[in-house]
Amino acid sequence: MEKRVSRELVYQGSILDVYKDHMVFDNGHEEDWDYIEHRKGAAAVVAVDRDEKLLLVRQWRNALDREALELPAGARDSVEEDTADCAARELEEETGFKAKKLHRLLSLKTTVAFCNELVDVYLATDLVPGKTNFDPAENIRLERWELADLIKLIFEGTIQDGKTVAGILAYARWKEENHD
Repeated sequence: MEKRVSRELVYQGSILDVYKDHMVFDNGHEEDWDYIEHRKGAAAVVAVDRDEKLLLVRQWRNALDREALELPAGARDSVEEDTADCAARELEEETGFKAKKLHRLLSLKTTVAFCNELVDVYLATDLVPGKTNFDPAENIRLERWELADLIKLIFEGTIQDGKTVAGILAYARWKEENHD
């Protein structure tokens, strides 16, 4: 059985803390593992307009060194903030739309091998105009997509963001079960 015997804070960021965990195993082997704590959690939104097109955002992702097509999403303002409130806020900030209806599709842990980040993914429907509010470092472009085209991009490997893949596929299943 693995046992963590110590945890050392290596870096403290605005939403992430990076630790070095010293692990000991039943066979006597010892090893250091990286652990990233996401202090706030996050929410993502599958926003569907009246034409049944999904609203996605295209933005630069430093970890990829390129732009990515993603669901609107963001971190909670605090650990106390309800993820539905976070989803509603991020939807409006990134797309300029508000949702009259918000339904949780799923919760996921994004990278369980080394991070505890939890993302709740919501379905947003009955969209009405709101107002964007980008962070100073955000350059976001809104795009409208057909579900079938997004599923194709997932399986071609073009869309690789975990929350986006999970959210789109969860919506496809939800739509199949509830509307077809």
